[in-house]
Amino acid sequence: MATVLVTGAAGFIGSALVDCLLAQGHAVRALARNAQAPRAGVEQVVVDLVESQALLAACQGVDAVVHLAGRAHVLQETAGSPLEAFRRVNVEATLRLAEAAAQAGVARFVFVSSIGVNGDATFGAAFDEQSPAQPHADYALSKLEAEQALIDLGQRVAMQWVIVRPPMVIDSQAPGNFARLLKLVDRALPLPFGLARNRRSLVSRRNLADLLARCIEHPAAAGQVFLAADGDDVSTADMVRALAKGMQRPARLLPVPVSPVRLACSVLGRRRLYNQLFGSLQVDAGKARRLLGWEPLESTNEALTRIGAQYRQQR
Repeated sequence: MATVLVTGAAGFIGSALVDCLLAQGHAVRALARNAQAPRAGVEQVVVDLVESQALLAACQGVDAVVHLAGRAHVLQETAGSPLEAFRRVNVEATLRLAEAAAQAGVARFVFVSSIGVNGDATFGAAFDEQSPAQPHADYALSKLEAEQALIDLGQRVAMQWVIVRPPMVIDSQAPGNFARLLKLVDRALPLPFGLARNRRSLVSRRNLADLLARCIEHPAAAGQVFLAADGDDVSTADMVRALAKGMQRPARLLPVPVSPVRLACSVLGRRRLYNQLFGSLQVDAGKARRLLGWEPLESTNEALTRIGAQYRQQR
């Protein structure tokens, strides 16, 4: 079994990955900016990735690093230069950590990027690992630049790298837009998605954690980029129905024509919101299945129904 350093270990994805690694018998070193409650089998290291000079010490005695920490989408942006703020955390801090890991003799560095590197929408054909990089947001651009910096570093050091690009990650504690959708479905409010025919790839938090654990040790993962997805694409209407089923709530889907919604969002400057709710973003994760023998633990519909039930229980 390996000793794995997980950055962002207390976060939404990191906490699930720690659970997965412990269940598989790995030793976990959890790196976070603030001290967390003690946990059996987890060694805690309090380090600020941006400011700390202790990264080399944090990486000593570690077999693999899974780097999840970073600056994500910011709803209320206050930075004078958002792109530079993203670069400082997502590019510069990532490279400093990777350099420290290589210097400490870490065998493998797994970097969790974003499907946004490929773009924010698909039109007929799903993204795969051969799709060109077309980031449309500062966050995604910073993730692409971090990927490139890591690949360049890999040409100079012995440490292996692996890059994983997930789409939206779903679970009952998910942040952002998915959390808002959970609240709306739980309230049984009428939602204008009855005529939505979009197709979106999602990845459940359980599935992503399992894939990341596979990337830590599988020999074929070294030097590879993988897209992550559950494998069964859904429309926004499908998402509402599955969540409502788990919550034992009615799915109230209004048959609102899509064109007027698109026009209204365009006029209001909310085109991105329209794309997220009515646009398609499909991901082909076949490479991970073929190369790593990875199979999702649950389908998207199974995950959505489970998440709906868990959300109700937690409330």
